[in-house]
Amino acid sequence: MSNTRKTRAKRSRPKRKKSGGSRLRSWWGLLLGGVLIVVAYVLIFYNFFVTPLSFRWRALYGEPDFPTGYDVMGIDISHHQARIDWDKLRNAKIGNHPIQFVIIKATEGTTIFDENFNDNFHWARANNLVRGAYHFYIPDVNIERQAEYFLHQVHLLEGDLPPILDIEKRGNKPLKAFQRDVLTWLEIVQSVYGVAPIIYTGKSFKEDYLNAPVFDEYPLWIAHYYEKEVKYSGDWVLWQYTDCGKVDGIRGYVDFDIFNGDMRALKKLTIQPDLEEPLEE
Repeated sequence: MSNTRKTRAKRSRPKRKKSGGSRLRSWWGLLLGGVLIVVAYVLIFYNFFVTPLSFRWRALYGEPDFPTGYDVMGIDISHHQARIDWDKLRNAKIGNHPIQFVIIKATEGTTIFDENFNDNFHWARANNLVRGAYHFYIPDVNIERQAEYFLHQVHLLEGDLPPILDIEKRGNKPLKAFQRDVLTWLEIVQSVYGVAPIIYTGKSFKEDYLNAPVFDEYPLWIAHYYEKEVKYSGDWVLWQYTDCGKVDGIRGYVDFDIFNGDMRALKKLTIQPDLEEPLEE
């Protein structure tokens, strides 16, 4: 037989089909590979997203964890909580503790006045809750005007918490200029009320941008979520420990806060009567 005929004969032979066993092994290999990928994804997701935020997951989908060793509990609110049922809220509890103070958003920058502030501020006192008001700092707006705007819109009374400055953004300001802004607001407002305002900020933000000793002279309200204890080495008076709280009288979530002391200490922190005023005859 010639080489040409041999080649033709070779080409005419049918291809050998894979056996059923080979196909089955290939199928199982693909299935096993897919399972391993899914398992790896679940482990990565759990370690990097679930475990660090386990407090948040439990707060969202079950009963939240309440840090132990504290007795004075409160909340902070704004228009985001919409209309509040104060009849229910005044009897609401966080864990086994009644709500004893409410901190309310008042102003932001020089033009934003929280639409629910007046109602919330009125009803907090009407329901015998210690109340406070805060201003949200905007980095790129004149700081003197921000202080004046807060003082124009908010009129704190004896028994209210000191004014509060909420600082969450630095903007593009150099660190020294940013710190000078913050200190200017604090000093202007303190000159009016005669008490040191409270600084609200996150743990990392405080450590990174407000670590100058001068800021330690002001009471600190620290935001430090989903932890069993505050991992900040300095002093603090208030701790916002979750934004996933649920209480009677408020639809949706609300921030939960802890006061670092007893009720007597909380009242001592509030604005006191001016004993230097002349007595009426």
